[in-house]
Amino acid sequence: MSEAIGKPVIDHYWQTESGWPVLSAVQGIERTPIRYGSPGFPVYGYDLKLLRESDGAEAGPNEKGVVAVFPPLPPGCMTTVWGDDERFVSTYFTSFRDKLVYSTFDWGIRDEDGYHYILGRTDDVINVAGHRLGTREIEEAVQAHSNIAEVAVVGVGDPIKGQMPLAFAVLRDASRAETPEARARQEQEVMEMVDRQLGPIGRPSRVHFVSLLPKTRSGKLLRRSIQALAEGRDPGDLTTIEDPLALEQIRSALKS
Repeated sequence: MSEAIGKPVIDHYWQTESGWPVLSAVQGIERTPIRYGSPGFPVYGYDLKLLRESDGAEAGPNEKGVVAVFPPLPPGCMTTVWGDDERFVSTYFTSFRDKLVYSTFDWGIRDEDGYHYILGRTDDVINVAGHRLGTREIEEAVQAHSNIAEVAVVGVGDPIKGQMPLAFAVLRDASRAETPEARARQEQEVMEMVDRQLGPIGRPSRVHFVSLLPKTRSGKLLRRSIQALAEGRDPGDLTTIEDPLALEQIRSALKS
């Protein structure tokens, strides 16, 4: 991207609640090297830590943890829920026992050099035979295949394993999956890629190929609607969907 537009691309991570970036490479203060896929370092004003979900202790390098901020929160952050201070505290500050800490409800990791990477929402976790897997982790493993442009992974109920990951992927070169035999080969390649990245426990039960994924007009992936269709439920409110044909493709893929 940087080469194409002739300008640096500065990634960052923030939330509606934060009002401004929580993680970023602050180039105006220190010119740190850009690492694609990483929003960088905690922005000034944030005492940010990655905490283990199990005991609330700080996670080590390359260990997954919940992205959390110790108060006081800097100016610009949400300070309460209008007319309901108790709800504000109970929603954002009670994730960890004996710790008054703001939870972003996002998973993250930090490498040895201090660069952070966001792995997805803590509620986008599926339980496969007792193993907790983030859908974002599986999506990244699927997308490591050179012909995958975009992917959505959801957890679907399974009577034996509790849940199983199910993937819907957009191909860079759709001609490589034009026939049933070619689609089967492509699907097997993707599954083998996930095996190498995460191990067999992360392998999707199926990889369905579609030409687009259902998103809102602001670009947010409608995972809940995809999961609902996969489990035979109502997909819910779709007033913000960008292209209704995307959900029809999901329905058709599931029927096949």
